[in-house]
Order: sequence, then C-alpha cells, then structure tokens
Amino acid sequence: MIKLGIIGYGYWGPNIVRNFMEAEGATVKAVSDTRPERLKLLQSRYPAIETMTEPDALFADPEIDAVAVVTPVSTHYELAKRALQADKHVLLEKPFTETSAQGQELLNEAEKRGLVIMVDHTFVYTGAVRKIKELVESGELGDIYYYDSVRVNLGLFQHDVNVVWDLAVHDLSILEYIYPGKPVAVSATGTAHVPGSPEDVAYLTLFYDNQMISHIHVNWLSPVKVRRTLVGGSHKMVVFDDLNPSEKIKIYDKGISLSRSPESIDQVYKMLIAYRSGDMWAPRIAHSEALRVEAHHFIDCIENGTQPIASGESGLRVVRILEAASESMKNQGQPVKL
Repeated sequence: MIKLGIIGYGYWGPNIVRNFMEAEGATVKAVSDTRPERLKLLQSRYPAIETMTEPDALFADPEIDAVAVVTPVSTHYELAKRALQADKHVLLEKPFTETSAQGQELLNEAEKRGLVIMVDHTFVYTGAVRKIKELVESGELGDIYYYDSVRVNLGLFQHDVNVVWDLAVHDLSILEYIYPGKPVAVSATGTAHVPGSPEDVAYLTLFYDNQMISHIHVNWLSPVKVRRTLVGGSHKMVVFDDLNPSEKIKIYDKGISLSRSPESIDQVYKMLIAYRSGDMWAPRIAHSEALRVEAHHFIDCIENGTQPIASGESGLRVVRILEAASESMKNQGQPVKL
C-alpha cells in the first residue's frame, strides 16, 4: 500500500485527494494546507486523514512513501526538493517549476536517490489525447502539418503566472506527448489588460525543423469557453473538442493531393492542388477520469520503478518552452531558439 502526503487543498487538491483515496494500492495519510478552513473541509469529508498547517511533519513521517505538491508554482521547487531529500516520490502540479534550472536540479536529485518524479500533465491521460497519439503513431493521419489550438475562457485569473503558463502548458504537454518532433524555436505575443497583473491574452507559435507548425491561442478574457484543437495531416485531419460530451474526437478524411507533372503552364495551379473530401467519423474513446488514470499510473511507476508518461523530463522540456515564450513576449514576438 502506497501512502501519500498531499500539500495543498485549494482548487485542485480535492481532486487529487479523492482520486488517490479511491485508487487501488494507495491511500492518503496526511494533507497539509496553510488555511485551517480548508483543512476543516477536508476533515468533514475524510476524517481519517491527518491534517497539518505546515508540511514538516509530512516530510518527517517514515510511513509516507510519496508526496503530491498541489500548490502555486512558486513553491514547487522548495517543496519538491524537501520531499526528495526525505526520500519521497514526488508528483508536481503543472507547470513543473518556475525555471528550467530548478527543474533540472529536481531531476538530478530524483535520479541520485532512485525516486520517481512526475508532473501533473493531466491531458495526456485522457482517452481523447491517447487516441490522437495512436492516430499519429500509426501513420493514419500521414505527415503532420500543423497543430492549432484555442483554449479560452473568462478567468480564472492567476496572480503568480501569466495565461501562457496557466493554459498553454496543457497544449505544450499534449504536443510533447503526441508528436515525436521537438520545436526548435518559439514566438509569442501577449498583453495584460489588468494593471499589475500578468498577461491575460497570448498567442504562441512553435517552429519545427520540418514543415510542422503549432499555434496556440490562450485567453482569460473570452466571453465563451472554448477547448478546440485541430491536428492536420497529409492523409487525414482531427478535430478535438474537449467540451463535447459524446464526440470529443472527429476524424476527417479531407485534405489535398499534389501533382507534380502538369501538362501545360495554364494547368499548373489546377494540376498541382486537388481537394479530397471523404468521410467523417467519431471513434470510440475511453471515458475514464484522466486524473484517476494518472493516479494509478503514478502508483504503478513507484511500485515497478518505471518511467512515467508525464515524466519530470517532459515537464522540464515544457518549462523550457514556457521560458522561451515569456522571453519572446517581452520582445514583441521575436523568435527565441530552443
């Protein structure tokens, strides 16, 4: 039985606690939060869980095997490092760390101690994203031309990170998971409309060595909530609408066909590009709660010493892109090499 300590019982913490309490082979032994009212709420739901306002006792408890850090990113490095030094496996809420230097240090510490360190990139554990990865890897989509995402809503405004670090991190983790190529540069523009607050609207473009390109639009000021992603391939294309309750993934047999041997100059344009329009279908996907799948995966990695899908290395690569995007935004979209 893997016993966990959870640090943070705010917005996401209750979901983490619930899923680990329900996961086979694990239980939550203790939860730490600086707000007594949040701990009181926890105790009303789970009276057997120990509570504390400081995590020191949690780190010192020899019965606790792993720690989930569900706190603002500014605290991730310190709390995760203390957990690793106490020989606890670590699950960190996204984004992984504030800086890539911090992330690399945590990876080094985990490797030195033989511990699992994983980042809460929840989307890679959804049935929809797993299906997209399957389509990409099987070659059914053909060569991947682009990834285009809109992830917008009204709020929730964050005070410690901008909208890129809050929302674009989801798409970056999805790209990291489904697409084998790595971006070589990033360009980002964004602006803040609330004085003293970080950027609330932003646009990112990721460039790759081949013709693949990714564009991500994130926004805290949208009148509607949109979670829609297009993945375009040379054979087929995918629409991923995360808000669609029944058909999150739709595959379109649409695209273009190219001919390189026109009969005459007048026919160059007509012969070069032909449009193909075939069927559309919505494949069946698993509807298990992503966080539950993630919790079981974390437990399995601890028990078997295997590398997580959303590994610390994956989290670090995403942080490096986020850093580059922030640098690019400061320079009005000047591309930054990765």
